[in-house]
Amino acid sequence: MGHHDCHEKTDDPNLTEYDIILNSSGGKDSQAMLDVVCRRAADAGVLDRITVLHCALGRVEWPGTADLARRQALHYGVRYEERHREQGDLLTQVRQRGRWPSATARYCTSDQKLGPARKLVTQLVNELGAIDRPAQVLNCMGLRAQESRARLKKAKLSPDHTASNGRREVCTWLPIHEWSETEVWQHIRASGVPYHPAYDAGMTRLSCSLCILGSRADLLRAARLRPDLAAEYARIEDEIGHRFRNDMSMAEIITGANP
Repeated sequence: MGHHDCHEKTDDPNLTEYDIILNSSGGKDSQAMLDVVCRRAADAGVLDRITVLHCALGRVEWPGTADLARRQALHYGVRYEERHREQGDLLTQVRQRGRWPSATARYCTSDQKLGPARKLVTQLVNELGAIDRPAQVLNCMGLRAQESRARLKKAKLSPDHTASNGRREVCTWLPIHEWSETEVWQHIRASGVPYHPAYDAGMTRLSCSLCILGSRADLLRAARLRPDLAAEYARIEDEIGHRFRNDMSMAEIITGANP
């Protein structure tokens, strides 16, 4: 087991040197990433080192998402772990804070996903027991450059200093960073693994059903598909006196969804 450093020139890590976490939202990008990494790990004989992590978001995510993430992991024969934020779900958090998350303050991602993921890293390292070197953890995410300017700037392979310590070195890997949406779907269709039905209902992203970063079309569609959830968001909006988004309130989204 050679010591590995994420600063190396290569974008493609040697999977035999790591324990691997695949962050799966159950959405199309993590599904394509799962396929790519599991195939490579199988070729390298290290499929047993993969753990798929789904951070369950409860009622704000599309129904059936956690179950689908589990089934996808099962398809590749890899371990599946589900986590959620212990202190309550996103809507509980919005009520406590009195504000919705925003593109500049995405506490939803940091608290609902990154926090639970970090705890899993600790658990995996503890399971490895007394190895005589820092554990090498490869944390894989299905982020794509095409999705946003912030994502475009991210390195494909980078050290995660905040998650690393004397017992572990954590690297973040974005295996499908340069892929287009078309490539993602080609891959999924070729794999034959089931994907979430929300896409066939016209959604372009999975994530939270009503995501603060969603396009107007996605938000209107989601409000039509999940009217009860949209109504709950509108009630919270009233309760805390803060709009879901500066440019459109949930009340406006609901009105637009049911003209």
